[in-house]
Amino acid sequence: MILLETPPADRHTLAEDIQGMMIGCTLVALSIQFLRASELITGQIAGLALVVSYPTGWSFGMVFFVLNLPFYVLAIRKMGWIFTVKNFIAVTTMSVMADLMPLVLTIEPLHPAVGASLFGLCAGMGLLGLFRHGATLGGVGIVALWLQDRRGIPAGNTQLAFDLCVFTLAIFLFSYAQVLWSLLGAVILNAIITINHRRDRYIARS
Repeated sequence: MILLETPPADRHTLAEDIQGMMIGCTLVALSIQFLRASELITGQIAGLALVVSYPTGWSFGMVFFVLNLPFYVLAIRKMGWIFTVKNFIAVTTMSVMADLMPLVLTIEPLHPAVGASLFGLCAGMGLLGLFRHGATLGGVGIVALWLQDRRGIPAGNTQLAFDLCVFTLAIFLFSYAQVLWSLLGAVILNAIITINHRRDRYIARS
């Protein structure tokens, strides 16, 4: 069984994990607001949730939460219960934050270049914080961390590969400009993960 652990010198306490996960979830929830303000999308499960929520008016948080449910099976089998529970808490927390944040924070329409850049920076740092505390936001993040541990494939590269598939499909639903600006945000996000989430730190150990 695979359990996400840090090296002994970097092991976090429960209080540190709670703090780190809350900061990570808050940054990712904020990044979603930048996407909405610039009418952009992203990749992975969050992108699919946005694609569904835009035309239907359904809650992004609820769609995101439901789409993540099947990935918990993989997390339990490959990464262990502790990792799975942390993921469930992170996904639930971010889903609630993303739906409640517009009630207290209003962002004027943004130029897509600005929205994409702010999204990539906030989401990248938020996900990096979650990774460092043994969690992800489910979905592709679970697969990415598992592949990084087992195959040495950088998590950011795996996520970007999935994102490219999502954006290829998005061409049929959105304008070319929206897709290209959205891709900029995904590149910034995954570059942050690839550069900063090193395999010799905060990796999964058997």
